[in-house]
Amino acid sequence: MKKQYWYVIITYVAMQLSSLVGVPLLAHSGFINASNKDIAISIASGYWAVISFPIALFLVLYFMKEDMKYSYDRHQASIGMSFFWAIGGFLLALFAQGIAANIEMHLFGVEMGSENTRRIVEMVKLTPALILVTSVVGPILEEIIFRKIIFGTLYQKYNFFLSALVSSLLFAVVHLEFEHLLLYATMGFVFAFLYVKTKRILVPIAAHVLMNTFVVAIQILFAEEIEKIMREAEQMQFVIWRLFS
Repeated sequence: MKKQYWYVIITYVAMQLSSLVGVPLLAHSGFINASNKDIAISIASGYWAVISFPIALFLVLYFMKEDMKYSYDRHQASIGMSFFWAIGGFLLALFAQGIAANIEMHLFGVEMGSENTRRIVEMVKLTPALILVTSVVGPILEEIIFRKIIFGTLYQKYNFFLSALVSSLLFAVVHLEFEHLLLYATMGFVFAFLYVKTKRILVPIAAHVLMNTFVVAIQILFAEEIEKIMREAEQMQFVIWRLFS
């Protein structure tokens, strides 16, 4: 692996670990005025992400500048096809996520809905600027690290499936929702496919940005409707259970 790739990975890990120190410092600094400790921690987490993620992105782009300069491939998809695959990849990721969620629910008994997404949405409501991190900065960082660096390095030596599997599982693990390992890994496979198909890292980045923006927007704009649907689904499951028990 190239030396600058290690710098990128170290930067990403350091950014993730920095919250262990940064969030408590912000929460108890007096800068945040909140009614209780939990809200203060949520607000501090949002502000720390708004600070740490852009700094990490700046450093990552700096480390990757030479690599990006000489990354041209004559087999790259055209601008028009790249746009097509970015939109199509977003829809494909939604479709794959839906299948994975149903497999998790019906085969493994995992409840639908992501605690990580719910927590992020609550933080966005408290810290609106965080939506830029979750929708734009985060996906750029993740695609550079998990697709361009990890998947790209493995793909030079191994086949697509193995390379995508390793990078997608790592992508899933960093989200710390192990019950949704299949869900995140499936998305990772889609983004890896887009990268191989177009030879442009900007394509999976765009699809990932669209995916995150869509999910967060839906969770914020239709929160009450989603909660109502979930309640009705739970009631229906209870009725079915009583009928067949």
